[in-house]
Amino acid sequence: MAQNKPLILITNDDGIKARGIFFLAEAVKEMGEVYIVAPDDAQSGQSSAMSINKPLRITSHPEHNGIKVFSVNGTPVDCVKLALHTIVPRRPDLLLSGINHGSNAGNNIIYSGTMGAALETCMLGIPSIGYSYLSHSPQAEFSNTLPFLKSITRKVIEQGLPADICLNINFPKGDIKGAKVVRAARGFWTEEYAEYIDPNGKPFYLLTGNFKNIEPEAEDTDYCWLDRGYASIVPARPDQSALDVIDEMKGVFE
Repeated sequence: MAQNKPLILITNDDGIKARGIFFLAEAVKEMGEVYIVAPDDAQSGQSSAMSINKPLRITSHPEHNGIKVFSVNGTPVDCVKLALHTIVPRRPDLLLSGINHGSNAGNNIIYSGTMGAALETCMLGIPSIGYSYLSHSPQAEFSNTLPFLKSITRKVIEQGLPADICLNINFPKGDIKGAKVVRAARGFWTEEYAEYIDPNGKPFYLLTGNFKNIEPEAEDTDYCWLDRGYASIVPARPDQSALDVIDEMKGVFE
């Protein structure tokens, strides 16, 4: 019977102990056979990084309400690659990544391990969704996302996604008024570093900073609609080729 159900692979970048990944798995377990394969510990900001010269090890955990659970001592992309190679019994019908504790709106997709995993399986032709929630709290309350998680996931299982497209979905805190399909806001991070002194008197630095939205008046972006209490759905693709300027560049370089 299990082989007649869609196989859903779930990963994240917050680690196997994060609340968000189990909330997500519980939300979709009725829709298919669910495998969790997540990093042993937090891997935020790892993007599409993968381990090259590091031995990877798989840890099997007790099943969670019928959900098979594994962890890997690597990045989110390591988890996906190793899951496909070794853990899951067949090609997944769907990859879900998250629920991430924190926003992946705007240009965060460049840095996000959550979306790095989704982009990885998107390149393999597997429908893929990254889910994120605008709270970094380890005890974040995700219940407001539940109807949207179920509806969006079910639609992707039933209808699929366009070729080479995955979804970057962010949820605001509080009441969610609806969902909007939009583009990512353009902007940049004002990276700053806080300086500290270690016990030996030597300085060390920790990254801080804020996202600067350079088009705050635009009404077709994720930041705009998240601020208004809507979930944002941004179609994304792994191929970053700037197709619209190829002819122009030919005139310069050929």
